[in-house]
Amino acid sequence: MSEILLVSVIAAVAALIAFGILWQRERRRAEHLEAELAYERAKRMEPRVNALTPFFAVLQTAARVREEGLGQVIRSSFEDLAGWAEEAEPQLRQLAAQDGTLTILFSDIVDSTALNEELGDKNWLKVLAAHDAIVRRCSARHGGMVVKSQGDGFMIAFAEADGAIRSAIAIQRALAARPRQLRGAPVEVRIGIHTGPALEKGGDLFGRNVALAARVTDQARGGEILVTVAVSGGVTETADLLFTEHSEVELRGLPGSYMLLAVEWDDQAPP
Repeated sequence: MSEILLVSVIAAVAALIAFGILWQRERRRAEHLEAELAYERAKRMEPRVNALTPFFAVLQTAARVREEGLGQVIRSSFEDLAGWAEEAEPQLRQLAAQDGTLTILFSDIVDSTALNEELGDKNWLKVLAAHDAIVRRCSARHGGMVVKSQGDGFMIAFAEADGAIRSAIAIQRALAARPRQLRGAPVEVRIGIHTGPALEKGGDLFGRNVALAARVTDQARGGEILVTVAVSGGVTETADLLFTEHSEVELRGLPGSYMLLAVEWDDQAPP
């Protein structure tokens, strides 16, 4: 009886070993077949991937710019970014007066979240790119330097108040013209401008006057340009820049009250 049991155990073990060998062989065969199929799929997809690669690269680059706030310059490595910062710092210093005074413009798209929801991510990204191109073009035309761009807003520095105001007017006129690049989207921008000394570090601007300019922007409505008295007082006498008294307001986080003026601009005039 014990001999029969031993034979049965040996036979069972042999069967398990044989099954294991067979299973390993079939698994390797399946893996090999799967690899071949994956290779064939990759070969068929290769032209398509190559064709779409630039498109995805543009999307990824645009997303990085908005997340990282790199301003005008896009770089693909930390070393490049460091080099850009070293170049940007003296540019900002040269732009400022000896006491560090700059005219700082903030812009912001009104109801951008709702627009994004209405248009969908893909179309919103295209509209945002068109808006960015308009802001950059208008600011460069009037001597502005984009300090940074974050989300749907910009911070731009100017040596003179005149340039900042003319840039703001050009931006509003260009957007009001509804260029086809905006795809019919009702993009409205609010703009705030203030003049004062600012601290520069690493290609960025800091200090009370920077915060003040941002708070002025918060007070503006879509299509409106608001400036402080410091801005209007720094404008060279000219008949084509007109201001109307807007309101005296308290600005969040800043003591005292501030008189704000609205810049008049004609949306029928060419940008």
